[in-house]
Amino acid sequence: MKKRLRLLLLVCFPFLPGAVQAQFENFQDSVVQLYGVVMTADSLRGLPGVSVVEKNSGRGTITNPQGVFSIAVLKGDRIEFTFVGYKPKTIVIPKDLAGNQFSVIQLMVTDTVYLPATIIKPRPTREQFERDFIATAVPDDDIEIARKNTEEAKRNILARSLPSDGREATNLGLRQGAQRMYYSGQNPPQNIFNPLAWGEFVKAWKRGDYKKK
Repeated sequence: MKKRLRLLLLVCFPFLPGAVQAQFENFQDSVVQLYGVVMTADSLRGLPGVSVVEKNSGRGTITNPQGVFSIAVLKGDRIEFTFVGYKPKTIVIPKDLAGNQFSVIQLMVTDTVYLPATIIKPRPTREQFERDFIATAVPDDDIEIARKNTEEAKRNILARSLPSDGREATNLGLRQGAQRMYYSGQNPPQNIFNPLAWGEFVKAWKRGDYKKK
């Protein structure tokens, strides 16, 4: 069975081994060993930890404490050098490179970044801290808001400003109708001489019930 399968492959694909061998040789010829050193442009000092990344595939490495690196790439690849505080640099491996080794000395230029100004102030004194702490506005929590909403003065303001609902209007109409029926056929009493009515009038006047809104 194995002999028949082998014979069938040779008959159908007589040039398969040669094609595979040629593709392998072409791929092997395109592999390049890239190595070199990354240094600062101003002091020619080796930079450790520089990222050396092939941009298409994302493969990469970093430089050693002396700034030296080595990585396997392909001809035509774009290699990017990046490091914090320095401008990124990109090189291209020549496609017509003779051989399988390529060396480079990459110089990194400092990238100047302007940060916003920072104002440093001395620590506050105890008197300043106590003054600012006492003057700090603390927002009310739910309990404090509920307590303020249920105060008598707040309820009086809401009662005067908010319109009556259906239940209150109905009760008021019923009370007025009952009062008219109670004094039917006679004049209702006048409260001008009633001391309790005068007391309610004074309280209402102090509250400002008769002011124009």
